[in-house]
Amino acid sequence: MDDLRINDDTTIAARELDWTFLPSGGPGGQHANRASSKVVLRFDVSSSDAFDEASRVRLLDRLADSVISVTVDDSRSQWRNRQIAKRRLRERIESALAPDPPPRRPTRPSRRAKQRRLKTKRLRSEQKRLRKRPDFED
Repeated sequence: MDDLRINDDTTIAARELDWTFLPSGGPGGQHANRASSKVVLRFDVSSSDAFDEASRVRLLDRLADSVISVTVDDSRSQWRNRQIAKRRLRERIESALAPDPPPRRPTRPSRRAKQRRLKTKRLRSEQKRLRKRPDFED
């Protein structure tokens, strides 16, 4: 098993990844009943040496549990399922480590935009008023 590279600065050692292989469920005959192609990948963030303290705290705050578990049985190939599991684990860790988006600064419509909106409102109102049946007074 290879190390899992998260980014340029962070690599998770292969010994920190806990792999489990199970028979994949569902139809498929003898192959599905005998091959252990389902992959469960577990990674314990709290006991990992791959992250500095700030990153570890950020991960533990953003993730529901200190152990990240990824289960994959998308493919009939165990090797392919292992590749998918590593990619999904990397994506979950990257998204948890990503910085928060900048706060939204509320904006107001400009004076010109307000004038345009009111003008189109008046024009639409006039157009609808002209569609009505004339009111004849005797």
